[in-house]
Amino acid sequence: MPDPTVPPTPPVPLDALLARADLGLRRIAGPADPAAVVHWAHTSEMADPYPYLLGGELLLSAGVHIPDGAGAGYFDAYVSRIVAAGGAALGFGVAPVHDTVPGALVEACEMHGLPLLEVPPRTTFSAVARALWQLMAQARTAELRRVTEAQQSLATAAARPNPVPSVLQQLARRLGGRAVLYGPEGTRIAAAGPDPGEAVRTALAKLAEVVRPSGEEPSPSSASDTVAGLRLVAHALGNGEGFVLGTAAPQRDAGDHTIASVAAVLLSLLTGERHSGSGAGRSSALVRLLLGAAPAEVAPLLGEDRWRVVHGRPDGRVAPDPVAASALGAALGSALVDVTGGVVRVLVPGGRTVDRVPGWTLGVSAAAAPPDWPAADTQAARALARARATRTPVLRHGDRPALADLVPPHDADAHARALLAPVERSPALVDTLRTWLSLHGSWDRTAVALDVHRNTVRQRIARCGALLEADLDDPDVRMELWFALRRT
Repeated sequence: MPDPTVPPTPPVPLDALLARADLGLRRIAGPADPAAVVHWAHTSEMADPYPYLLGGELLLSAGVHIPDGAGAGYFDAYVSRIVAAGGAALGFGVAPVHDTVPGALVEACEMHGLPLLEVPPRTTFSAVARALWQLMAQARTAELRRVTEAQQSLATAAARPNPVPSVLQQLARRLGGRAVLYGPEGTRIAAAGPDPGEAVRTALAKLAEVVRPSGEEPSPSSASDTVAGLRLVAHALGNGEGFVLGTAAPQRDAGDHTIASVAAVLLSLLTGERHSGSGAGRSSALVRLLLGAAPAEVAPLLGEDRWRVVHGRPDGRVAPDPVAASALGAALGSALVDVTGGVVRVLVPGGRTVDRVPGWTLGVSAAAAPPDWPAADTQAARALARARATRTPVLRHGDRPALADLVPPHDADAHARALLAPVERSPALVDTLRTWLSLHGSWDRTAVALDVHRNTVRQRIARCGALLEADLDDPDVRMELWFALRRT
């Protein structure tokens, strides 16, 4: 059986064979189609070559089979059988049997649309076959080089800090089209390459549904379609979790299929849990934490000293499940994922940039060392609430030093406790006040961030003002309360 990872020998354009000056071939009938290709050469002097053809051949004949006085009917039947067998072209050798190509043969090839080549007396059929194989070898070498370079670039992309987007970018570049990764629910997780338009996007998303496992009956591993002149292909990733790779490119040959298959394998690994090295490190870190080790002791097992906490919620009212959470982690390049209370929390190395993920709203903390991870978790939660309220896809906690850093921490904490003492027994009031101040007193945005009615926000803020005995419309009062809230 042929190796599926190696593209087969590519066919040779018929024009490339005609361009060989040493052969002296000349097209005398049939369409001048630049897309016409030849898969191999075959010599036959049978009056009916149909049983001996597989399709795609350049059939070479000196006309030995042509009876004396053969008319148009004979040549029509002969050419029609070649076309029916899938022959790519007919090469007719001039001499030693015929001085010229029979006119009735030229007419029959023109009528049936079969390219007819005149082979001059100085050119042997063996020379034609050898030239064809030389062109095939050159094309195969070029194709293997292209596939090898693509495999290397995809492997390099998979080792980058943001592996999923990097692999998709390389795949789109190598195919000269669009590459999309769909999650188990059909959500587009990441994409690369030029936007092909609404019709192609819709068709590719539908094609992804064809190969996504449904659990009821077996689904195909791949499916293809053609829309707006683009070849669409969907590959079900091998991790069995419902991820699908979709591509849209102007053409789709054997080399492109091999390149896309390599990308599918890499994405299957990146979206699954089969990262053996990092998985062992995470397992060790978890065991040590359960056995009482401090976070600072297990952090080196995760491979980084400083991490960011990312909180994410899917757009709309769909609650994230573990598979959707894994998809978000894959898009962010991290397998350290947790789902809690409708929010997905992801630990991302501190040096990695967190970009927008389509279909998600994200809040990102500052980079923090292990002792400060709980504080970073709070930062990410607040950033997510503000991002949802302001309809911002990604909102990051500020890393700049604040004026509060100029006040000794002990004094600042004491002042904050004293100022907020009247409301500290009600976490709902404290959270509402903090969110309301962070959103510049917007009732509607605060309601969205807290998932409560705007009237509830008004009642809570009024209650805060009464308990604190302060005018919350005064900017000085707001600034002082914000200072205090930042210390809690």
